Amino acid sequence: MEPAANRKKDGNAFSQQVGEKERRKLKALREKKKSVWFGLGMFGMVGWSVAVPTLLGAILGIWLDKIYPQSFSWTLTFLIIGLLIGCLIAWFWVANEDREMNPTKKDEELNETKEEKDE
Repeated sequence: MEPAANRKKDGNAFSQQVGEKERRKLKALREKKKSVWFGLGMFGMVGWSVAVPTLLGAILGIWLDKIYPQSFSWTLTFLIIGLLIGCLIAWFWVANEDREMNPTKKDEELNETKEEKDE
């Protein structure tokens, strides 16, 4: 026969598991499902967030090569800078979307306290 303290711990752990599953199910019911189009749109956003700064960097570099010629290529320099900036923008965008789609336990607790304050 198990001691009462062990049964109480097991019951508390079970209650926590049930509560966690209930929170996840309620959250899934509240949030709308994301379709295939959302995924394709995400690819587009990531692509444009890299392409636009890269092209702007190349255009700036071409202009600087014409106006201020140097022993190095302004075009290549600003192309790489634009590419790095675009990759950072894409990384922040994807990280933000991932955080929204898969919140950590800490994020969920913050959202729950905000919802409780709103009520």
